[in-house]
Amino acid sequence: MDRVKTIQLRRYTLVDGEYDDFVEWWQGSMPIVRPAAGFAIEFAYGIRESNEFVWAVSTPGDRDEFLRIEAEYLASEPRAAIFDGLPQRVAVYNISFVDDVPDTAA
Repeated sequence: MDRVKTIQLRRYTLVDGEYDDFVEWWQGSMPIVRPAAGFAIEFAYGIRESNEFVWAVSTPGDRDEFLRIEAEYLASEPRAAIFDGLPQRVAVYNISFVDDVPDTAA
């Protein structure tokens, strides 16, 4: 039985000079608050040379369910707490849903 999951790809261009601080903050925050809100972190990669950070989160269910969980997360106290007093470290956000492409090499 196939289980539906929705994945959101999050690509950030970071503010110059904020790469290390952003990665440190992300590592100490996102693996705590996102799973507690119902998300799974699929992966996270930093690209120091281009000042980028790329990661993906998912939820069980379809896109509507993802959006429902995301709305609750965005309004949550734990999310507000991790962003409280945080300087702007992301210059450009590129966020989109992605489609799973089955591996046909098997």
